[in-house]
Amino acid sequence: MKPFLFLGTRAEDDVAQQEYDAVLAGCGLLPDELARVRLEAAPLGEVDLADWSGIILGGGPFNKSDPDDLKSPAQRRAEAELHHLAVRAVEADFPFLGACYGIGVLGTLRGGVVDRTFGEPIGALTVRLTEEGRSDPLFGELPAEFTAYLGHKEAVARLPEGAVLLASTDTCPVHAFRIGRNVYATQFHPELDAVAICDRIDAYSAHGYYEPHEQEQLKAGAREAMVTEPVRLLARFVELHARG
Repeated sequence: MKPFLFLGTRAEDDVAQQEYDAVLAGCGLLPDELARVRLEAAPLGEVDLADWSGIILGGGPFNKSDPDDLKSPAQRRAEAELHHLAVRAVEADFPFLGACYGIGVLGTLRGGVVDRTFGEPIGALTVRLTEEGRSDPLFGELPAEFTAYLGHKEAVARLPEGAVLLASTDTCPVHAFRIGRNVYATQFHPELDAVAICDRIDAYSAHGYYEPHEQEQLKAGAREAMVTEPVRLLARFVELHARG
């Protein structure tokens, strides 16, 4: 099997490793079947799509809607590299699954708009599939309603031209969409469990996702939530797209 490529943007080593391990386990892959590039640390370099079965992009503290003058050099470089890669993936209809930060990367293609209108606090919410989501080859493996972990400052305010809406919450109209047949973005995190989201709540306490006094309450709420279904997206993505 040709390996899959995982792209991360987290500068914190422990959180970055935890994210990769969670994606690896969710996909059901071995380490040599899921190569990793940490874009916050080094340039991506040229990616030959023919070398890979598919690409998975993780989340992180970068936001497409951040003011340009507040973006670090690493963020500006990563954005440019991911934009170029996303355009190529869409043009080739190459298997691509972007979680959370994938919304910022794919949501701004083809006239799409990503802004701060529909941000949601860290926690667990009910996600509902659209009719198209229920019949989608990837998302159709999930129940029509499921609980997912999330937390984001930005979201899609206008879908890219031709994109198919797959899922929503009560407070965020676009929680997942597809471009073409094989390019996907999710606002929620399919890889997260209760331990991992609590660790991220701690790791990003100074990033403006919540007020300091909310930290323990957010962690308690995350532990109480029953989140079991979203991780199935990862194994299904591999099942659909693994190739020799």
